[in-house]
Amino acid sequence: MSESPVPHEPPIYRRIADGLRARILAGELRDGDRLPGENALMAEYAIARATARQALAVLINEGLAVPRRGSGVYVRLFKPIRRHGSRRLSREQWGQGRAIWDADTRGRPFTVDALEVVLERATEDVAVVLESGEVWVRRRRYSVDGRPVQLATSSFPARLVEGSAITLPDTGPGGVYARLGDLGLAPAHFTEEVRARMPGPRESRLLDLPAGTPVIVIARTAYTSGGLPVELNEMVLDSAAYVLQYDFDA
Repeated sequence: MSESPVPHEPPIYRRIADGLRARILAGELRDGDRLPGENALMAEYAIARATARQALAVLINEGLAVPRRGSGVYVRLFKPIRRHGSRRLSREQWGQGRAIWDADTRGRPFTVDALEVVLERATEDVAVVLESGEVWVRRRRYSVDGRPVQLATSSFPARLVEGSAITLPDTGPGGVYARLGDLGLAPAHFTEEVRARMPGPRESRLLDLPAGTPVIVIARTAYTSGGLPVELNEMVLDSAAYVLQYDFDA
């Protein structure tokens, strides 16, 4: 096949990517399968290496494939997590001892690793939101079906949670919101700000992100019924792993 484009047809690298994508979505190529490499594509389509590389890059940037150094490019299929903004944070969820992640994963296996719980001086932004110069910080990485999908950093005013299970690695049934409830500080209202950006090097490494994959950044503040801020949670999500759902009344 010649590399010269036919009028009104997409470039050849796009057509090759379209063909590979169709095979992935049809189930012919499954999660973890190795895609044809640059040499194989060059031989099959009589194209230059740069063109073969462009075709594979399309699938990598779409999140359908991931390169492995020295090994090749592999299919990376993942059923997106449906993150329902209100359902996961309802008192019915954490108040009955269930993790809010159960509302997201619906039975899919998830793990929490890279857990760190430390007492720190609050950054300027955190201090303004939580009205506290010293905070207990919980840093976590969440994985679903064995794939890292989210980094989360929760900060709590030290004066409010000192000596509670919130300062321990295991917070017990219902997580930190149930423990805040034990302290008489149950969250009654949440605000979330959502934006997208490209990840930093550390985020790319911890989330194992293919090149060109953006992240979703969510900053959530929890308030008591009296309007006291009790938590600021800053989350970094692999954008290819999530669908964000919010319900509103007209």
